[in-house]
Order: sequence, then C-alpha cells, then structure tokens
Amino acid sequence: MTRLAALLLLVVVHPVAAAELPDWALGPFTRPEGAQPVITPAPASTFHCPLADADVRWEALHTFNPAAVMKDGQVHVLYRAEDDSGEMSIGRHTSRLGLAVSDDGVNFVRRAEPVLFPAVDDQRQREWPGECEDPRIATLPDGGYVATYTQWNQKRFQIGIARSDDLVQWHKLGSAFRGTAYENLRIKSAAVVHELQDGQLVAAKIDGQYWMYFGEYEVNVATSDDLLQWTPVESEPGKLLALARPRRGRFDSALTEIGPQAVKTAAGIVLIYNGKNATGEGRDPALQSGVYSCGQLLLDAADPTRLVARLDEPFLQPQLDWERTGQYGAGTTFAEGLVHHNGRWLLYYGCADSFVGVAMTESPSESPAN
Repeated sequence: MTRLAALLLLVVVHPVAAAELPDWALGPFTRPEGAQPVITPAPASTFHCPLADADVRWEALHTFNPAAVMKDGQVHVLYRAEDDSGEMSIGRHTSRLGLAVSDDGVNFVRRAEPVLFPAVDDQRQREWPGECEDPRIATLPDGGYVATYTQWNQKRFQIGIARSDDLVQWHKLGSAFRGTAYENLRIKSAAVVHELQDGQLVAAKIDGQYWMYFGEYEVNVATSDDLLQWTPVESEPGKLLALARPRRGRFDSALTEIGPQAVKTAAGIVLIYNGKNATGEGRDPALQSGVYSCGQLLLDAADPTRLVARLDEPFLQPQLDWERTGQYGAGTTFAEGLVHHNGRWLLYYGCADSFVGVAMTESPSESPAN
C-alpha cells in the first residue's frame, strides 16, 4: 500500500471519541493507518553556518515542532531542526528552521538548507550560540507571512518576529513586544487568530485589531495593528491578563502552552494548546508524568479575552512508539501547525522532541468553521 493510499484509511487512535467532542471543537483528528513521521532527521544535510564559519549537519539529530501554512495549493511546513553540536541534552544544540513542501500533506520534499537561522545580523545576541526554534506562522491578508519563533541564546528566551513574502527569505524584526515593558518577556509560544477565507486560513481582525495568544504557564493575549509589533493585554498595570491556567489533576496540570493558529469559527475562537502533565502532586494519574498532549479552548469572538469553554480531556496524546520515544522521554504530541487542505484540517505536531507527525479530520462537516 502506498503512503497516499494509506492516508485515506483513517482510524481513531486517541481516547476522545467523536461523540465526546463538543460541537464547537475542531475534530476529531485521526492519524493515517500505519502512521509514520512525515519529517525525520537527515544526517547527510549540511549547511555552512555563518557564525561558526563551518559546515554543520544542521538537521542531523532531531526534526520537530512544526508550523504549517498553505501556499500555492501546497502544504508548507516550517520545522525545527537540531544539529549535532553542543551537549547531548534538550536545548543545548543549535536549532535552525527548515522548510518542507507537500502536495498531499504527508509526503514532503524539503529544502537542502535552513531558511531561518542564527546569522550575522542584529538578532545575533538573542539567538547565538543558541537557536531559532518552535515557529508558528500567520498568513497576512496580502499574502505575505509572519513567523513567531523562540529566540534562545542559551541564557534567556523570548518570542521573536520575522516577515517573509515567500517563506524562504525572512527578515527578522526582534522581539514581538518591542517598544513595550514586555520587550524581554521570557516566553516561548505565540499564535495569531485566523479565519477561513476561500478555504484558506488568513489572519483576522476583530474590532479593528489582530489578536495573538501567547504563553506557556498560562494563556495570555496581545493585540496589533500590523501583525509585526504587539502589545500585551493587562489585567492591571504591570500584570498580564491570564485567560487560562494549568488545572490540578488534569492533562494540563503543569503547563498550558499555545499551539498553532487560533481559528475564528461560527462558535467563537478555537485555540488548540499543548498541555503538560505535572510530574508530582496534582498531576493527572491517568497519564504519564510530564507528557504533553493537546487540548482546546473556546473564546468569545466578540471579546477574545473571554474564555467560554475548555476540553477536560486531551483530544490527541502520544500513543505510537515514535511519539513516546525520543529526545523527550515522556512523549509529546506538541501541535504547532494547522492548515485547511482539500476540505479537511491537517494538524502537525512534534513527537518526543524528535520527529514531525500529522493528524487530520475525515471530512469538512467535522469543522465548526464550515
């Protein structure tokens, strides 16, 4: 059986059955039968690093945590790739962002060299000797693209912004919150609110502004006029407004980390996030300690700061060997990429900080956005 044929034979392998998902949620998502990672390390790939001034095996160890966007009818995935430099521990290699393209959403052809990476530029001190990692992509109404990504210099991390017209050439702009009191905020994950326009996700304005959810330990929110410079929303001066926090005894008892693009639907704004189970007291005893699985929030489209509903159980969690075995031993289905492709949702996720996987909906009728 070819991989494309296998794509059409879908089986539910996560614990939340279709009837258990509320009407507002995206899904259910299923994996292809016989699912395998769609992007894996490529030790033979080399790249001349301008900062090390040496050829490096830029995607030798791990390829994971993918953003995704539709362009010219194809799925484009921007994925984090780790080289084999540094210490053999999480976050101690150099990460660069590679680009892979697919017609069917499963079989990818990747570019030979990374497209967003630490370089001789004005962001060097924020990214070197660390990395560019964990992207999310926003599609501009004019067809351009904005990436939010983590800048990590192995001392501190923050959210960076980069702009591109073609997903290949990127212009870095620095902190997403530059010019505000939160310019150097230690935060890793951020995703912009989108809506479907002619079958494609496009960044959406609400009350004349773009909205972005961000955060790991809690869900925060920011607004922007141009998608390039963001102002966090405060509950009081000097304090970020928190929309959701970890819940004791649930799959998200340790972290509620932002996932891919939020989607404005007929029901409201649906935000997929990555919940981490605690490792001690207060964890969900039904899940492995420290495991990352996927949840969803519903927020009010008329007031994006108001939480309306939340899944109590994960809709996707590590179950396959390659989702549970890798650099991150507890396992992850860490979602960062979402596209609407041929009438169905495709959700791209990192697996155990080592590979890229995909899950998808079976038909357009399963999305409240249609």
